[in-house]
Amino acid sequence: MKNLTVAALQMVSGEDVEANLAQGFRLAQKAAGAGAQMVLLPENFAHLADSGSYSAAEAFARGRACPRKQPIQHALQRWSAELGVWLIAGATPLLDRPDGNSTEGQRSRSACLVYDGTGQVRARYDKMHLFDVDVEDSAGSYRESRSIEPGDQICIADTPWLKLGLSICFDLRFPELYRALAIGGAEVLVVPAAFTHTTGQAHWLSLLKARAIENGCYLIAANQGGQHSRKRRTWGHSVIINPWGDVLAEAGEGEAVITATLSSTLLEKVRRNMPLLSMRRL
Repeated sequence: MKNLTVAALQMVSGEDVEANLAQGFRLAQKAAGAGAQMVLLPENFAHLADSGSYSAAEAFARGRACPRKQPIQHALQRWSAELGVWLIAGATPLLDRPDGNSTEGQRSRSACLVYDGTGQVRARYDKMHLFDVDVEDSAGSYRESRSIEPGDQICIADTPWLKLGLSICFDLRFPELYRALAIGGAEVLVVPAAFTHTTGQAHWLSLLKARAIENGCYLIAANQGGQHSRKRRTWGHSVIINPWGDVLAEAGEGEAVITATLSSTLLEKVRRNMPLLSMRRL
């Protein structure tokens, strides 16, 4: 593994897909200009609203969501090829499963797509754990399973530098997923998110640092960060963490670009000195 400069993009997405894509591309340009070779977008970067995701997925699939521009996936291909970066496209709703079959009923898949520097898709991860919880905020209750069909497979993506372990938002609360990724060879854990302000303020950084430390991995987390609608507010504080748990870069709220260089030397040293994966008893 060679050293790698990465960037996490923090956005405040809304219902306007064109405006969201314009914001995302502008931030990706800024990251590439700062030397980033790999760029992570947050969850729901193209569309974040109070309504369910099926109608948005259907519009994306038909090309209606962004009538004066190419459909979402074509835009992502163009970004990665034009900027020459590996682009991890947070999460967006899709109407098909990885095997090509359509989703059932009025539900979509929340998928994280990885594009290489030529615009080719190299990996896809479908969110496994869905946010069906009650939260003491303006929304009060979230039930992702009503509009999202869960995935059932982990995903480790090969890159020229290292192996990525993919996850999305609420997955963060399930350490067994990240342990499976680390055992499978992941060296960097990737967490695109739209963590609510209430839950983020309480748990975001603690969970992220734990996942990095307990698995001896770097971790990149790109969160949404602001007021999206009357009911939706997210925490922000996108962060990049090293395997020892040190915070290398952290945003506040609002849109932001944070960057850091991941060191193969440090990763190897931490894993050599504290070989947690080989010391497991369960």
